[in-house]
Amino acid sequence: MSALVHLTSGGVSVVIDTTTARLLHWGAALDPADLEALAGSSTGSVTFSSFDAPRVFPLLAVEADGWSGAPALAWHRGGLHSAPLLRSVGWESTATSVRAEYSDAGAGVTVVLDLGLDVGGVLTEQVSVTSTADGVEPLDLLAARILLPIPAHATEVLDHTGRWTGERHPQRGELRHGAHLRQVRRGRGGHDAPYLTAVGTDGFGFRRGELWTAHVAWSGDLEVGVERLPEGAGVHGAVLGGGELLLPGEIRLGAGETYVSPQVFLTYGESGLDSVSARLHQAVRSFAAHPTTPRPLVLNTWEAVYFDHDPAKIVELAEAAASVGVERFVLDDGWFRGRPDDRSGLGDWFIDDAKWPDGLRPLADHVHGLGMQFGLWFEPEMVNPVSDLAERHPDWVLQASPDSPTWRHQKVLDLSNPDAAAYLFERIDALVAEVGIDFIKWDHNRDLHAAVSPRTGRASVHAQTTAFYALLDALRERHPSLEIESCASGGARVDLGVLQRTQRVWASDSNDPIERQRIQRWTGTLVPPELVGSHVGPPIAETTHRAASLPFRMTTALFGHAGIEWDITRCTSEEREMLSRWTALYRELRPLLHSGVTVRSDDVDAETLLHGVVAGDGSRGVFAWVRLGASVDGFTPRTRIPGLQAGERYRLRVREELGSVSRHQVSDPAWLGAGIEASGSLLGSVGVPLPLLAPGAALLLEAVRV
Repeated sequence: MSALVHLTSGGVSVVIDTTTARLLHWGAALDPADLEALAGSSTGSVTFSSFDAPRVFPLLAVEADGWSGAPALAWHRGGLHSAPLLRSVGWESTATSVRAEYSDAGAGVTVVLDLGLDVGGVLTEQVSVTSTADGVEPLDLLAARILLPIPAHATEVLDHTGRWTGERHPQRGELRHGAHLRQVRRGRGGHDAPYLTAVGTDGFGFRRGELWTAHVAWSGDLEVGVERLPEGAGVHGAVLGGGELLLPGEIRLGAGETYVSPQVFLTYGESGLDSVSARLHQAVRSFAAHPTTPRPLVLNTWEAVYFDHDPAKIVELAEAAASVGVERFVLDDGWFRGRPDDRSGLGDWFIDDAKWPDGLRPLADHVHGLGMQFGLWFEPEMVNPVSDLAERHPDWVLQASPDSPTWRHQKVLDLSNPDAAAYLFERIDALVAEVGIDFIKWDHNRDLHAAVSPRTGRASVHAQTTAFYALLDALRERHPSLEIESCASGGARVDLGVLQRTQRVWASDSNDPIERQRIQRWTGTLVPPELVGSHVGPPIAETTHRAASLPFRMTTALFGHAGIEWDITRCTSEEREMLSRWTALYRELRPLLHSGVTVRSDDVDAETLLHGVVAGDGSRGVFAWVRLGASVDGFTPRTRIPGLQAGERYRLRVREELGSVSRHQVSDPAWLGAGIEASGSLLGSVGVPLPLLAPGAALLLEAVRV
């Protein structure tokens, strides 16, 4: 095998020198004729007060390599062998993958690093650690990180934070010396998850700048970040990466045992966050679990009935849903024994005979008879202390002490306990078959604090997460057509680990369209719109108590996996007619919205958004022009319409099926009434004047190639 391995796909190149076990380049596609020059220029200087040879940054950089940042690997065996001494022992490569094998003979450890570049240019990396020593102390694994060098001209870092009903708020700043490190210690991603960490050229945006991103595809504790030292990383400026966050004693490997890390998704973008999203969306759409059927329009009962399960009322709601074009009806929390509110009953997954004397099968059959799928809410990983399950099996609770605090009146069920996992599988499996369930809304309403298994006395977030994945996999194997949504008190578990097993995520418990516009904008940097649940809520949002017009609520929900969370039995005939037009528009547009390329403009002010989806062949685009609040400027200048093909001509017009949209002006730009025909070049580089909307309004635009 040549010393230089060149993986190239989707406009991206990854170059590895197997002689020195270094990554020489990860970024824009290179001409193969330049590889030797790249290798010849990849050794830096010898500097003062440093090693007597040029610094290098290996693929698995540890302290023994002269790397003073966080190491790729850390372990010890009974307090010894705490400085990994890795020696390369073998390489395998294909056109799209590399496998590197290492050994630390003194510690009795072998390591395998796998890299793969997909057709769109997304790089995935994963590391496996095996203990090979027999008759000695187990290997205590402390860290197994993926670390990749990035260029010195990447000077600005962006990631995310948030809270309940306010997930995925971006935060950004200058990349300074030291570590910009985000650690998740919640047992799930959390509302403040770093989500997607991006490092790029100064001022990068959605449509501009060069950048590199990392996402850890894992639903438990993790760490991700970027580190820059004064001496750099070889000839590179900084290091980007991450992995699972391991607690002391959590991973102890006996002879022959192997730890396999989560995958880290690493993406290069040559022209802003949209270029990263295009690659990531293509990668996610290739997952085996990704849905292949049109995303059915949903009605979820939560904000319509809460815990008040009156069968007659719910049947009426189902019939109203079918009448406006809903395709999936989901019965939320409150259907099982001992569940008058959120203080009791979790874990007792048996239908409440008092609320549902005939069981749920008649409701499911009626829903199916109306032409809709039937879904049901579960929260399998949790248990209320006030429940039959907690009383019978206190040893199934994942906690450091029986005195550990509750959260939303609940504790965590230890899924690493085989008996607990078997109970959950039996109950859910039986209900899916008995009731005729097509869809599960799978909730997870608390963080995992001091998650210690009573069986082992050890930290167990890793074991809990792998057991959760195994339960999802087993259910889907038993019921291949069953679809599952990852909900975690809103959007606290949105990652590519869970999305390799589920078909939807709930982005936030907020249905306020102002909040949702921002949340969905940033959720879409990683997850394509067809996987992001987005619902039309009531006229006044439950979480913010803010009023919003029905056209604004509908337009916001259109750009996702659309649904309704509202007691529509109380709607006026006019509102029902508007909802029917909206569901018809959703069915018309979803082939485009759920397969195209997501685009977002950088041009407009902080209170205005322009976002949309453009077909992969450039034939059509749908855009939302959104005003969130009052802007300083009292007019809207020419605004560029992103994503259209420069050499094609388009008819740009307003789609008005969703009702009138409030303006903050006397009249519209003259072209708006009849539409306009123009080239993609003019629309994308010069733009057109758009109306000044009133705060809390959105206008739907469509561009069709002519």
